[in-house]
Amino acid sequence: MRELFIIDLKDYDPKLKRFRRPSVRGIITKGKKIAMVYSQKYDYYKFPGGGIEPGESHEAALIREVREETGLKIISDSIREFGSVLRIQKSIYDDNEIFEQENYYYFCDAEDESAIQDLDKYESEEGFTLKYVMPDQARNVNRSHDHNGYDNILIEREAKVLEMLESEMMQGVNPKFCVNVK
Repeated sequence: MRELFIIDLKDYDPKLKRFRRPSVRGIITKGKKIAMVYSQKYDYYKFPGGGIEPGESHEAALIREVREETGLKIISDSIREFGSVLRIQKSIYDDNEIFEQENYYYFCDAEDESAIQDLDKYESEEGFTLKYVMPDQARNVNRSHDHNGYDNILIEREAKVLEMLESEMMQGVNPKFCVNVK
């Protein structure tokens, strides 16, 4: 999978042990709009997805995470690579550890029918809601609104990926972006 960009805060001692938490993110479109998870509490948009469990494939994690966060059912044979973003920084939980997260982004289609969200406690507390929005709208919210001190790195990462998708779509580089919910 191609590397989109790296976010390395370089705020750590490189000799420290690394905690790796890979994740998957779904890029699902409906017309010119994109399916995003909106946090009502912190006022930001993110691509649906989350952590890959030990022994779980990227595809299985993507299907599970998108279903939990949005209720959308991914069509497994529609999954195709877009790119990855690597995040490296000192752990906020352990001073003796480096946090490393590779975020793998995939284009995918979803069925028309959806299920009920199955949110974790923190996701419920944030008020995660599925919204179909224009990419520039989500990007603008992420870059111009106050997110009450929430994870600005995550929020900017999603804005930058949205920007890359918009650019490729306008240049006709990535026609896969112009897919629909089936």
